[in-house]
Order: sequence, then C-alpha cells, then structure tokens
Amino acid sequence: MARLKLAFPEDQFDYSTQMSVRVTDINHGNHLSNDSMISMISEARARFLYEHGVRETESDGSGIIVTDLATTYRAEAHARDQLLFEVGVMDFNKYGGDIIFRITRPVDGTLIAMAKYGFVFFNYRLKEVVPMPDDFRAKFPRVNWVD
Repeated sequence: MARLKLAFPEDQFDYSTQMSVRVTDINHGNHLSNDSMISMISEARARFLYEHGVRETESDGSGIIVTDLATTYRAEAHARDQLLFEVGVMDFNKYGGDIIFRITRPVDGTLIAMAKYGFVFFNYRLKEVVPMPDDFRAKFPRVNWVD
C-alpha cells in the first residue's frame, strides 16, 4: 500500500503556536499518542482561526466543518516536550480548502508530524455545504485556488 506523503510550500505557514506535551498525552509506547496529537492539532486550528478573526460558527448557523484529516508522523514526542505548531491555509475552492500544519520540536529542530485538515463551510441549520464567505477569503489573499 502506498504511504501518505505531505509536503507544503514554506510561504503558506503564517501562524505559529506552542504547546506542551502533557503526561496524560502519553500512550503505552511512552510517546505522544495519536488521539492526543489530533487534539493538539485541533487546538492549533482553533487558535489559528481565532488569531485571524474567524469564528468557527456564526449566529446565522453557518460555520466551518472538517471533511478530512491526514497526518504523517516523523518522530516521537515525549512528556513535557514543547512543540511548535505552524499553521496555514491553501488550495481554496468555492466551498472551502485545506488547513495545513507542521509540528516540530524547537529545542532540537526535529520534525514531529505534518498534517492537513480539509474543510468546507456548512450551514448547520440547513444541513448543507455553502460557499466560502467573501470576508473569510479576504483574510487570506495569497492563497491559491483550485477547481
């Protein structure tokens, strides 16, 4: 079976945040567990959106919904490691795009993981995908578009 490979352009990362690996994030292999990494990636996504003035849900019932997640692990992280989450967006289309992540351990420069969230805008009241709002698109003028 082919292995997943994630690579992103350097200029797409425009936000970063740090988080510590907690003791409760460690699995039986004595390293950061998959479910904890996904939770940390979700927190980095929420911080990124907040920093750009994007609410994940609006009063009209619309918001962002995750459609897929791909993660590749490159190295282990351990309890009390400080991890740097670099975040950006790319590949916009009419309805959404990708939120991308590079996770490193700054103390030694080790690449821990790469990840990509696919997302679309969704009206939770109507239960349907809706076009990307113009004000969201305007926050990221350098992002490439795909069909």
